[in-house]
Amino acid sequence: MSSSLFTELLKAVAVLGVFLLIGTFLRAKVPFFRKLLLPASVIGGFLGLILGPRVLGIVPFPDDYLNTWSLLPSILIVPIFAAAPLGNGMGPERSQKKKGILSYGPTVLLMCALFSTVSCLQGVVGYGVNLLFTAMGWDLYRTFGWELSQGFAGGHGTASAIGGILQDFQLDYWETAQSVGVTMATVGLLGGMLIGIWMIKRANDRGEISGFNVGGIPETTARGVVTDVDKQGSIGREMSLSSSIDPITIHLAVILLGCFIAYWVRSTLGSINSAFSSCPVWFYALVMMYLVNYVLCKLKLDWMIDKKVKSRVTGPMSDIAICGAIASCDVSAVLDLLAPILVMCVLGFLVSWITFPIARRVFRNNYAFERMIVCWGTNTGVTITGMMLLKICDPDYSTPALAEFSMGFALMSIISTITSPIYYGLIAEGSTFANLMFNVVIGAGYTIMGILAYLALKKGAAKAGTSE
Repeated sequence: MSSSLFTELLKAVAVLGVFLLIGTFLRAKVPFFRKLLLPASVIGGFLGLILGPRVLGIVPFPDDYLNTWSLLPSILIVPIFAAAPLGNGMGPERSQKKKGILSYGPTVLLMCALFSTVSCLQGVVGYGVNLLFTAMGWDLYRTFGWELSQGFAGGHGTASAIGGILQDFQLDYWETAQSVGVTMATVGLLGGMLIGIWMIKRANDRGEISGFNVGGIPETTARGVVTDVDKQGSIGREMSLSSSIDPITIHLAVILLGCFIAYWVRSTLGSINSAFSSCPVWFYALVMMYLVNYVLCKLKLDWMIDKKVKSRVTGPMSDIAICGAIASCDVSAVLDLLAPILVMCVLGFLVSWITFPIARRVFRNNYAFERMIVCWGTNTGVTITGMMLLKICDPDYSTPALAEFSMGFALMSIISTITSPIYYGLIAEGSTFANLMFNVVIGAGYTIMGILAYLALKKGAAKAGTSE
């Protein structure tokens, strides 16, 4: 290994840094970008793609740069996922530790079932489109269709990791799949925001929003930057002195520890049984960090971790990964698959739309719209998209929608740790139909959970009415 390798890596990442800065400027200055709340990483990534050799060719990036950018998501996704459990149950959360998911009521289970079922339906649609076009004579790769749920419900971060997962399984179409995933994420984000804002305006006109408290997106949120120094927030607690070790370094070291354990566990288990290698390393990193987090709490070392500081570590990784994935997108491969991609997008929005009638039915006048708009935003973009849409109609987050959604999302994450080994085993070796049926089964499970939660909610409401 030579120093030139790291030099070229630094150069490639430095170019992404330039595009991220330009993306930040464009987000702050261009009204279109502000209205859609497009992240600077997405703007910068598309700018790099358009100017690069795969579109206009104005800037002749070396092939090594494009290869590096396409590989970055698969590398950076490991520490990003490893960091997710770190800090849970620490600090202010420690006092709320005894409040389990079930204590928040059946609405949490309903919220979890709602957006999880829709995500599974997106998987069914994606693989269904694959089977349809294959029957029509198209030569599609086996896992085509997975990108719909990963891009719509997972967002650019998850979509950009598709390539790394498939590459880990030694599937040679990983770069194409990553490009398709990024395309789906972009379509989902744009469509989700536009449709979501239209739905909010319509619901406000119809009086469907509690208290008619529709607000606008704060200017600082729309611009993405805070120019007033007095209003700039803190990035977190300083639990160490820089003369010894920087607080960010502490968090980075703990995250990297989780990554090291994950690689070691995967390698060790894989040598015993190859089936253990079917799960991507980031899954092991996620599980191992739960253990690390538990040990830190037991040793009363939770003072070391601050979630805000942790996000300052993983935030740059996510921005770089997304920007690199988009900038290296294989446009020609996407154009070759344009017809099934378009069909997948249309059907993806249609199945995501069922969020509205179902939520309107099960929640009725009990903050129904607020609950369904956060689910819609999450299933067509990312979690933050759902939160932003909710913030428009619930500026102060005064309704229970956000808290219930957060708990429901946590429950889904727990369930995913159980189902993921099977899920990724099928991605690695299963047929298109097998992957479709897996989504059907899991979706059915979430549907049953939702029905039971709805019945419990109705029963509770009936008891409350009787007692009154």
